[in-house]
Amino acid sequence: MSIKKYKFILICFFIISTINCSAQKSEIGNWFIYFGNQALSKKINWNNEIQYRNYNFAGDLQQLLLRTGIGYNLTEENNNILIGYGYIISERYVKNTDLKVESKEHRIYQQFITKQKLGRFFIQHRYRLEERFIEEDTQYRFRYFLSLNIPINKKTLIGNTVYLSAYNEIFINGQSPVFDRNRVYGGLGYIINKNFKIELGYMSQMIEVSQRSQFQIILFNNLSFVNNN
Repeated sequence: MSIKKYKFILICFFIISTINCSAQKSEIGNWFIYFGNQALSKKINWNNEIQYRNYNFAGDLQQLLLRTGIGYNLTEENNNILIGYGYIISERYVKNTDLKVESKEHRIYQQFITKQKLGRFFIQHRYRLEERFIEEDTQYRFRYFLSLNIPINKKTLIGNTVYLSAYNEIFINGQSPVFDRNRVYGGLGYIINKNFKIELGYMSQMIEVSQRSQFQIILFNNLSFVNNN
């Protein structure tokens, strides 16, 4: 492993330690996230995702989200349509108490992702429609996600690249209230190789009249099952 990689790993550990201290004092939440996107063929991909969300840095569960889906590229490595399923366990505090109430949700979703490259700017648009089955209730929600990645030490997003990451996502309900939430994120990432990258960031989430902040520690896996030989 090169000296640059060692330095980056040490920086990551320092940031995580700082996050831990800050989270314990301010009760800022933290999300551990895994995103997997495996190519099953040149056209078909399998998307898989795990999110372990905490009210604090770790251990005080807010939500466990498991999501998977099968996608199809309309063009070469772009313009992906996908249908998926999600299972979500949420634990919410009863107001003014230390008691939690658990709820379980089954979710079906359809989405379209398109990517653009403008110079050093890598842009992604995601449009997602969700059908949510929560206990005895059925809800519908639309989400628009806009993300931006900018390489720092290289001209493009290849192995050994440090990059800046940012996104904004808005959630619109199909029932009242129409506005659900808005998320704004900024982070720093490192591409280990063509299959793996890691990212550390900070996200501010506005829900109706309230606001909450979370740190995010993210692992991306794009290991392909396609034999290119």
